[in-house]
Amino acid sequence: MTINCKGQLIDVSSPKVMGILNITPDSFYDGGKHKEEKDVLTHVERMLKEGATFIDIGAYSSRPNANTVTETDELKRIIPFINLILNEFPETLLSVDTFRSEVAKQCIEAGACMINDISAGKLDNNMLQIIANLHVPYIMMHMRGTPKTMQQQTHYDDLLKDILFYFSERIAAAKALGIIDIIVDPGFGFAKTLEQNYELLNKLELFKMIEKPILVGVSRKSMIYKTLDTSAAEALNGTSVLNTVALQKGTSILRVHDVKEAVECIELIKLLDS
Repeated sequence: MTINCKGQLIDVSSPKVMGILNITPDSFYDGGKHKEEKDVLTHVERMLKEGATFIDIGAYSSRPNANTVTETDELKRIIPFINLILNEFPETLLSVDTFRSEVAKQCIEAGACMINDISAGKLDNNMLQIIANLHVPYIMMHMRGTPKTMQQQTHYDDLLKDILFYFSERIAAAKALGIIDIIVDPGFGFAKTLEQNYELLNKLELFKMIEKPILVGVSRKSMIYKTLDTSAAEALNGTSVLNTVALQKGTSILRVHDVKEAVECIELIKLLDS
């Protein structure tokens, strides 16, 4: 199973790590941490050295109840950092975390290679067509509503069946436009209760029927630290545990704040598979 990033075929049948770079002031774990150019470059360099295949850069926090950011402000935040990173580390495979088609377009034109959309095209009707035009891999996540409203939309007739149906519909819409490289993200923490997150993880292997690479992002989320009565800052051990479970259930990409530990999870799990 491969995805094409700038003509480079990435084999995701062997799990890969996507390192998180938030250039937002209000992300739940590292908001405001990476504002200066030097801090960003140091963080990116560390993640690449630790084994990240992709770096996922976002300028709009999608945490619950996150503040709205205008499209203009999102672009003002993100484009200079894309230019900065690719000037310093030109081989970097940059994924852009956005649900806006114009932001996606300008970021790809600036040198990013992939779009990570929390809404799977539902928050911008032009997104799927833009992705098709750009010929780039597309991560589509399951969510209801918006980051501001999603936690009021957690009722499902059947959690797994509803999410799988959602992806079948979104994948069909993407394929109809000619989008080839599609990655699915079940959306842990997005329009899901704590209990639903664990039900989803427990049955994650069912997503293999979609026959698309699976991305899992549980890094330092509240499903870990609320369960353990701790904090995001203290949730690395719990993150490694859940990443290990996700890998055993067929995950292709781990989206994480802590690259070294995620790479170690993959290396150890590989020994069980061999």
